[in-house]
Amino acid sequence: MVVEVRLEAPGSAEGLRPVTCDVARPGPGELLVRQSAAGVNFLDIYQRSGLYPLPRWPAVLGVEGAGVVEAVGDGVSGFGPGDRIAYAGLPVGGYASKRLLPAGRAVLVPDDVPDRIAAASMLRGLTAHMLLRRVYPVQVGDVLLVQAAAGGLGQVVTHWAKQLGATVIATVGSEAKVATAREAGADHVLLHRDAGLVEQVRALTGGQGVHFAYDGIGGGMLRRTLACVRPFGMAASLGQSGGPIPPLDVTELGPLRPIALSRPSVIAYANEPDTYRAAAAELFTALATWLHVPVGAEYPLAEAAQAHADLEAGRTTGSILLIP
Repeated sequence: MVVEVRLEAPGSAEGLRPVTCDVARPGPGELLVRQSAAGVNFLDIYQRSGLYPLPRWPAVLGVEGAGVVEAVGDGVSGFGPGDRIAYAGLPVGGYASKRLLPAGRAVLVPDDVPDRIAAASMLRGLTAHMLLRRVYPVQVGDVLLVQAAAGGLGQVVTHWAKQLGATVIATVGSEAKVATAREAGADHVLLHRDAGLVEQVRALTGGQGVHFAYDGIGGGMLRRTLACVRPFGMAASLGQSGGPIPPLDVTELGPLRPIALSRPSVIAYANEPDTYRAAAAELFTALATWLHVPVGAEYPLAEAAQAHADLEAGRTTGSILLIP
């Protein structure tokens, strides 16, 4: 039998309910995976709320996890029973003790990377790779602004950017999270709720602003993030944990403030097969050598609703896992 956390329709976290169902057999091109852990991300919350529509309901959320292959379907090569794999991206289905997974979504996990770290790292690692390698290829000496740097993605982006030789100005939501951002490698840590945030960033950069700013907060914060970017720099908007983003007139970005704004998608990034495997390989090398991905909280699979509530309320730092 399999335990799944199902959501009947878009709504609040209380709608996430565990159910028991029969074990499915993998079809052509599929793997049956016994999951060791599944990641919980803001993307799941956006899908749960209906902000990012899903193709069908009821649904089992979850776009990131790791586990062991139990069976393979016809036409599958490169994987066999007993292989340790991880994945990130669509289709959803991670909130389960076992799941069917397209073989093209799976990547083999090296022996020196534990399952729980692989599960906690895939989506955030791919996102950091996308931001720092594709959206804005970071160079030694660049100055970055990382909003919400105590979160799971913020810590990975900060640590990775430091490895690339950047200076990182991090923001956090409270004094209690300052130490977390510093442990990730941030050179400067500010409170993003501070009314003088833009002026502080400007002061730290000699009045110029940052080369690249990452904003996963959204709401009214995006305009403040844009104000922190130097001429011909770039900002990336990748989420809205702080609420919907108000309409933005593109003429606000120039000609007096000639900056670029990106709205990248890690799901689209993961849908490029060659990119996906190259990014995962680089991520696993980093995890085995220098990248530390802290797991901030672990919940039993049946407590997915509580994990969502804690993430939405800002009560967590680092990555969040569900353990079957």
